[in-house]
Amino acid sequence: MRLLNRSAGRLSRHRRGPLAGVVLMLLGLVLTGSLYAAFAPAQATSAESDAEQVAKGRELFLVGCAFCHGQNGEGILTQRGDTQLGPPLVGVGAAAVDFQVGTGRMPMSQPGQQAPDKEVVYSQDEIDALGAYVASLGPGPAVPSPEDYSLEGLTEEEREEAIVRGGQIFLTNCTACHNFNGSGGAMPRGGSAPSLHDVEPKYIYEALLTGPQQMPNFSNGNLPPEEKRDVIAYLESLRETPEYGGFGLGGLGPVSEGLFAWLVGIGGLVGFAIWIAAHTTRSTKKKGQAA
Repeated sequence: MRLLNRSAGRLSRHRRGPLAGVVLMLLGLVLTGSLYAAFAPAQATSAESDAEQVAKGRELFLVGCAFCHGQNGEGILTQRGDTQLGPPLVGVGAAAVDFQVGTGRMPMSQPGQQAPDKEVVYSQDEIDALGAYVASLGPGPAVPSPEDYSLEGLTEEEREEAIVRGGQIFLTNCTACHNFNGSGGAMPRGGSAPSLHDVEPKYIYEALLTGPQQMPNFSNGNLPPEEKRDVIAYLESLRETPEYGGFGLGGLGPVSEGLFAWLVGIGGLVGFAIWIAAHTTRSTKKKGQAA
């Protein structure tokens, strides 16, 4: 009897083993299918929306940008072939588009050495679409997130330390063109370094990242995002610092101060000397006539 019970138990265990494996396999298939049904449509929708944004950006690009930059962003040379009508955009990334178009520098009314900021032509959605299309041409820097350039969340002590570090970076790398006060200045070959007093932090970050016009680019490899944020902290501190010395003449430094000294200081002295000489001459004539 015991032998029969043992045999029945062994048969029962052998039967439960394959049955349990089948059940586990079915549960695994159901779980896998459920997960795929939950996540695959979202991924497909995201990929579809990205493709739609790139297609929309290409339509905008062909209308507003292809004349100078080529239909595929390859750039176009002038008829002489020695200068570019528009540089190639392969590899500049969405950050360059967001800066150039977001500040109104692009599209330009006519090609030139300098692209000044002006009224923005495109909406932010259109700028994002243009950036998506240009980013699809080749890998390049993406549009930074607010966490990269925002100073929110910093304590007063952290902000002061960021200002000190940013000032050292700015005075070392940027003052030759933008002036120690961020007021800008003239550049060779008809260019100019713009004033940084009213520039949004995002565009300062993108300018450092992409190097527009004659400006060198500071990639995250040679200037980490934290140090870019420090530069932004320093520039914002300049806006909040009053002119303790009185009229700052735009913060342009010794050139404007020297011009002011020549025109107002020395000019005033010369005018005063002429007035004294004329007054002395009249007094001498009156004395001669009286004698």
